[in-house]
Amino acid sequence: MAERAGTARGIRPRGRGAPDRTELKRRVGALFSVLSDVYGPERLIVKAGKLEALTLMRSPRLADRVVALQRLVYDDPTIQRAPSEAEIPGVLSEIEEELADLVAQRRVEEELERKVAERMNRRQDDYLQEIRLQVLREAAGPENAGTRKKLEELEALERVRLSQSALEALRPRRLKEVVGQDRAIRALLAKLATPYPQHVILYGPPGVGKTTVARLALEEARRLPYTPFPDNAPFVEVDGSTLRWDPRDVTNPLLGSVHDPIYQGSRRDFAEGGIPEPKLGLVTRAHGGVLFIDEIGEMDPLLQAKLLKVLEDKRVTFESSYYDPDDPHVPAYVRRLFEQGAPADFVLIGATTRDPEEISPTLRSRCAEVFFDPLSQSDIERIVVQAAKRLRVSLDPRVPELIAAYTVEGRKAVNLLADAYGMALYRRKGRGGRVRITEDDMLEVIRVSRLSPFTSARASDTPEVGKVFGLGVSHYLGSVVEVEAAVFPAAQRGRGTVRFNETAGTMAKDSVFNALSVLRRLLGVDLANYDVHVNVVGGGLVDGPSLGLAITAALASAVQNRAAFQNVALTGEVSIQGRVRGVGGIPEKLYGARQAGMKKVVVPQENQNDLPAEVSGLQVVLVQTVEEALPHVLVPARRR
Repeated sequence: MAERAGTARGIRPRGRGAPDRTELKRRVGALFSVLSDVYGPERLIVKAGKLEALTLMRSPRLADRVVALQRLVYDDPTIQRAPSEAEIPGVLSEIEEELADLVAQRRVEEELERKVAERMNRRQDDYLQEIRLQVLREAAGPENAGTRKKLEELEALERVRLSQSALEALRPRRLKEVVGQDRAIRALLAKLATPYPQHVILYGPPGVGKTTVARLALEEARRLPYTPFPDNAPFVEVDGSTLRWDPRDVTNPLLGSVHDPIYQGSRRDFAEGGIPEPKLGLVTRAHGGVLFIDEIGEMDPLLQAKLLKVLEDKRVTFESSYYDPDDPHVPAYVRRLFEQGAPADFVLIGATTRDPEEISPTLRSRCAEVFFDPLSQSDIERIVVQAAKRLRVSLDPRVPELIAAYTVEGRKAVNLLADAYGMALYRRKGRGGRVRITEDDMLEVIRVSRLSPFTSARASDTPEVGKVFGLGVSHYLGSVVEVEAAVFPAAQRGRGTVRFNETAGTMAKDSVFNALSVLRRLLGVDLANYDVHVNVVGGGLVDGPSLGLAITAALASAVQNRAAFQNVALTGEVSIQGRVRGVGGIPEKLYGARQAGMKKVVVPQENQNDLPAEVSGLQVVLVQTVEEALPHVLVPARRR
């Protein structure tokens, strides 16, 4: 058979002279009739569909019908080449030989079936008894001793329960228990708990409660009579970084997919009937509620585009080349899904740690935006105290302060407290009484986890020459940046050099040259006569020109040998005319200044509208020029 199939695919002409086209058509029709007798009309159609031969069977071209015969007889959907009219007689002869083998095989099978029937008639009583036993077995179901034992083992496993994880046990149960996010909560409720809820994107650093607030906001919205959310409105949560899909739409857990009958996993009854089965996705499970996608910025851009289409239509559609609307065997629910789609009317809440500029503009245009604030040290301490109350443990006074020094994430703070709780339990060796977490327990956890303090640079009340604090921001977390400057007379007058750590970035390096020009005009000092060294401590990459003002102040301190206050931080871009230009991330930078213990922050006047409504614990000074800024950071000459 393999040799004949290979010959047929290779196609060689047989005989000479022009073939009779009418005769060839009759032969092809006769061969289809034989196939119909062998398989039956319905099974032949199903087989042709699986082998992609239906269209070829109905083609008016004789060569296409011959290709359909080849696919059906050799059971090979890869046959593509249509024979020429001169080649058709030879191909038909080979098909006839193969079909003759198939018919002979079927006749042998029919003969065997006839003999089996005769033997069954002769042993009717024995077979009737066996049939009765079979009926009894079927009535008892598919279970047997082995399967029942497996079920008992599963039920025994279900009865075993460990306690909740620390995050589950200590997670806030009400919105008022969420620490440090009052503004974000109000903003989210204003967009969700209304008769016309909006899709929302939540921005903020990790571990500040974005997922928890979204879940609790839906619970609050359910209780209000004027919102469209029913009491059982679902909250479906998924991580956008794990959403993978097949471009052929074979699998798509987010939107749903179709199991065609030729693929594994389709139901047996559907596969045998050639019926495709739609599988509903998360967008339909979230119908009437909230679909929460964490790390939504990590989703595939094409999948985001498909999701936006669902948001507009409030339905998800299904397609399959195997769906036949005229097939009477298609179940009603399958027919409805293909013809009307599935409902997907939900509110999308996406969360991300990325900056807004990194999120798809089309997604942002359809969503409101809410920003979560970083947690301050006092916020972390409150979270630790709340978690200790839920654990029913007492704390040494320094434990909350210690945890706050090593993390700014609420989730991490709870985990550290849970680790220290375990240390305290182990130390007690099961003795009764209330557990107390000591400072030593917490220090042991810190040492074992090899943690480093979150804020390495701290404010000081002792002024220093040539050292100034700037401000930076990364992923919604602000921090202070130490800038040092040293100035020495050049070996040759007018041939001074400028050194700068290149790892800080080209924009920060440009700020050094801008500062040199500004100081030459302000101080009347030609820095070409000096060797200048500017260092960003730690060598971290500074994205943007916002260190310009800090670099200028550090150089001014070094050139004049005037000490600079170490509890003042500066941010702003400096132009060569000495103007201080606006920069981004002002709320986050103020947060970083508070974390480092700064008392004063110098900010560009252009950022006046970016200041938060409340700036507790910080004096914020707005400046327009370098001349205005320097007196706030340099110690007056009389106090040297």
